[in-house]
Amino acid sequence: MAESETVVARRARRTRPRRRVSIVGILGEVLITVGAVVLLYVAWQLWIGDVIYAAEKNRAGVELSEQWQQEVGPAVPTEDPAPEESVTPADPAAIEPVILPQPGDAEIFGVMHIPRFGADYAMPIAGGVSRPRTLDPIGIGHYPDTAMPGEVGNFALAAHRTTFGKPFNRIADLRLGDAIVVETKEGWYTYRFRTLEYVTPDAVDVLLDVPQQPEVPAGERYITLTSCSPMNSMAERIVGYGLFESFMPRSGDAVPPALTEALS
Repeated sequence: MAESETVVARRARRTRPRRRVSIVGILGEVLITVGAVVLLYVAWQLWIGDVIYAAEKNRAGVELSEQWQQEVGPAVPTEDPAPEESVTPADPAAIEPVILPQPGDAEIFGVMHIPRFGADYAMPIAGGVSRPRTLDPIGIGHYPDTAMPGEVGNFALAAHRTTFGKPFNRIADLRLGDAIVVETKEGWYTYRFRTLEYVTPDAVDVLLDVPQQPEVPAGERYITLTSCSPMNSMAERIVGYGLFESFMPRSGDAVPPALTEALS
């Protein structure tokens, strides 16, 4: 009797209908998987990837700076003048800046240093403002045909505020008088931050020789930093303006005082 019951139980298990796989269930599992992948991608783009991209680009800027330094070589020491021959040091603001030619698309020509963004901030600058050629792989892009560093007119730049190392992520943290230093093989161009504003994406007049003043001839040396606003949106543009202060030719290991002064 017991054996018969066991046989019957086995047969019941064998004949028990298999659980049907529903289309809704499969779709739900696929959506969950896709959602997990999307979340991982977003986390990579907004946090993990940005840390890696920023470190890589800052390292590239430091390496370029060191390369220029090696090419120029150390400063040549000079004999101290006799007391009667001593002269007052030249005013740094009176040194005429070296004006570079317009760069080619994606051609790296400078490194930006902004103490407000951290002592390790050394972001490469290249020609053009396209994402695939300049902004994504390199860092900061120069608007074609705008002024070059130290040139009369408007030295206009663009960079991401989020993703790909987000070079201009802290643009809204800039304060009046903050140093914006552009390093090239020829030397250091120091600008001082003046003001921020928000404009629509079609406000191209911020790139004029005198920003937003089409009828005014250029007489000053401006720098303009542009990026998207608000964060993770292209609804507006945030624009930072600065004025040229001085040029310091490359000499030995010397750096402009603006890079070592205390932040207010």
